[in-house]
Amino acid sequence: MITIYTDGAAKGNPGKGGYGTVLMYKNHRKEISEGFRLTTNNRMELLAVIKGLEALKVENIPVTIYSDSKYVVDSVEKGWIWGWQKKGFSGKKNVDLWKRYIPLHLKYKPSFRWVKGHAGHIENERCDQLAVSAAEQPQLEVDHVFEAERNTK
Repeated sequence: MITIYTDGAAKGNPGKGGYGTVLMYKNHRKEISEGFRLTTNNRMELLAVIKGLEALKVENIPVTIYSDSKYVVDSVEKGWIWGWQKKGFSGKKNVDLWKRYIPLHLKYKPSFRWVKGHAGHIENERCDQLAVSAAEQPQLEVDHVFEAERNTK
C-alpha cells in the first residue's frame, strides 16, 4: 500500500501559504512542499493531495491519503465532487484544482482517512512543518488561478 500524508497552511487565509506532502511505500519515503505568495488554506490542502498523487510512479497499488482537511476528505469520501462536476462546478471554489484532482482520483482510486490536525500525529505534524516552512521561504510561487480570480472580483 502507498500512504500519502498531506497538509496545507495559509497565513491570513488568503495570504502566504504552502503545502507539505509525505509519500511512503515500503521502505521508501519522499517529502515534497511548495510555498505561494497568496492563496488559501483549502487550496493548499487540496494541492497537497494532488501533488502527492502526481508524484506516484506506480499504479495498481492501493493508495490511502491521510489529511486533516474535512473540506478535502468529505468532498471526496461523501461524493460531493461528482455532484459538483455534473453541475459544472457552478458556484464552487477551487474549480481548477478539483478538475486537476478528478483524473488522478479515477487513475489511483485513493481512499481517504481524516486525522485531527495538531494532535500529535507524527506524519501530519511533519506535513504541517513542511507546509509552514514552504510558506516562509523568501521566493514564493504565484498561485496564478487564485490571484486572477481574486483580481476579477
